[in-house]
Amino acid sequence: MAKVCDLTGKRPITGNHVSHSNRKTKRRFYPNLHKKRFFIPETEEWITLKVSSAALRTINKLGIYAYIKKLEKAGDIVFYSDAAAL
Repeated sequence: MAKVCDLTGKRPITGNHVSHSNRKTKRRFYPNLHKKRFFIPETEEWITLKVSSAALRTINKLGIYAYIKKLEKAGDIVFYSDAAAL
């Protein structure tokens, strides 16, 4: 399972563990991801997304449908809806 946010595209980055003696060894910083189901009332469907905490805060502010449409308009994601096909 890839550790990538479905909406923001956040992914792991690399850095160093730095010990008390200042030795450095490689490590990875993982994004804070949550698997969450969202109901979209405009299309009357449930979707499951793996989203970061930052994306969850934005969804709480704008709403899931408005946020997806904003990302679609920017060209970051492609959202396929069953209701749009009708």
